[in-house]
Amino acid sequence: MKLSELRARAYDVLSIGGLIAITVGLVIFTSEMTEAAKSGVELCWNVIIPSLFPFFAVSQLTVRLGLAEKLGRLAEPLMRPLFGVSGRCASALILGFIGGYPVGAKTVIALYSEGGITKTEAERMLAFSNNSGPAFILGVVGAGIFVDMRIGLILYLAHFAASIIVGLCFRFYKRGDKPSPCTAISVGAREPIPNALVSSVSSAFTSCLGICGFVIFFTVLTRLLFLSGALGHIAGFLSRVFGFSEELALSALTGIIELTGGVWRLREASGSIAASLAMAAFMLGWAGISVHCQVLSFMSDTGLSSATYVTGKLMHGIISAVITLIISRFVPLEGSVASILAEEVRCLSELDFPYAAGVALASAAFVLLFFLGISRFSAKKAGKT
Repeated sequence: MKLSELRARAYDVLSIGGLIAITVGLVIFTSEMTEAAKSGVELCWNVIIPSLFPFFAVSQLTVRLGLAEKLGRLAEPLMRPLFGVSGRCASALILGFIGGYPVGAKTVIALYSEGGITKTEAERMLAFSNNSGPAFILGVVGAGIFVDMRIGLILYLAHFAASIIVGLCFRFYKRGDKPSPCTAISVGAREPIPNALVSSVSSAFTSCLGICGFVIFFTVLTRLLFLSGALGHIAGFLSRVFGFSEELALSALTGIIELTGGVWRLREASGSIAASLAMAAFMLGWAGISVHCQVLSFMSDTGLSSATYVTGKLMHGIISAVITLIISRFVPLEGSVASILAEEVRCLSELDFPYAAGVALASAAFVLLFFLGISRFSAKKAGKT
């Protein structure tokens, strides 16, 4: 039997065995799985949709109205020497840092699909432009989980710095390929505002539905793995091998699969605050398999390499953890995580929908006005109306 046939059979056996195990688990833990699905739906309704939908719409408008091209002319002297990409990619980097996962990746793919950047540029940008937003790191992780804004600031600085470092590293990826010129898209290629608005809103809504599906699925899967004891046994093995607490190992395993659940479990982790911060930084940089599936679904018909994206996210997580450990040595934060947590920490799913939607819409409107201002400034500078 050939090695390829052996691999194919092993893949089939593992796939069928996994599906059977999941089906049995769903039957055994029916009520628990129903509650997990409800929790995922609440998370989507109260957090995912109001926080991501406005930024998805803005990212699509930025590309379709040609605002990325306007910003690109100003950002060209910065983006090209640092990251080896055209200035047009700056819109993806900015929206990625403001909007959170997976707005940056969605913007990159939109730019590539519209012909604004090359394949190499898109793969470079995907490695470091898909980042967590400041609202999640500072508000949820810093103030909510660790009850300390200093910690949120440390994690955000480490997250930001690690992303830039990964971008600098991927500058040498396919270094022989030249970035696209900033004048690649003609003014005539831009869509009229009504058409761009309709298509952008439709695309944003479809993308949000797909993301919600992944969030609900991985919420149920993580809960099933926890109830079956699989995560507990693996966490116990890792704690014995690497010497850290079982709670921290369980948080890491959960975060590798789904980011929000992983960082939320850090409330129960014991041990040094530095270890918990490093683990949180790694999970924020890695983003979780759930986010990766969302991004890969956008990339499915583009022909872009998923290996560069996953490698970039792994590097982001490791570098973030190292930077966080270094910062924590100079900014001592005494006490364990459990000792500084307040009992009244609210879950993400309990956020008020109108408030979350209002904040997200206001932020997205500010970003859109920023790009419009850049466009107007660039037009005046060029002597155009």
